[in-house]
Amino acid sequence: MSVRIRLARFGRSKAPYYRMVVADQRFPRDGRFIEILGFYHPLEKDEAKQVNVDEAKVLQWLGNGALPSDTCRSILRRQGIMKKFHESKVAARKEKANK
Repeated sequence: MSVRIRLARFGRSKAPYYRMVVADQRFPRDGRFIEILGFYHPLEKDEAKQVNVDEAKVLQWLGNGALPSDTCRSILRRQGIMKKFHESKVAARKEKANK
């Protein structure tokens, strides 16, 4: 079973918004999911309101081995979450090497 962090589409025609969810890759795009991590509103003019992500949950799922889709990866990169995840991995490797 491969767990992915990806977007599920909601909203009406020509006015989409997306939920960032954790789901088994075998589930349909808008189907069953494990947990909601946040929201993405691409039509929102204010960039601060476009993305709302629970950083702690995302870091936990990334640590557990969930792989983000390309779009989610770019959203998380813009939010600075991928950098924090990478830095935590590097710190863990250094700590392990020192022991």
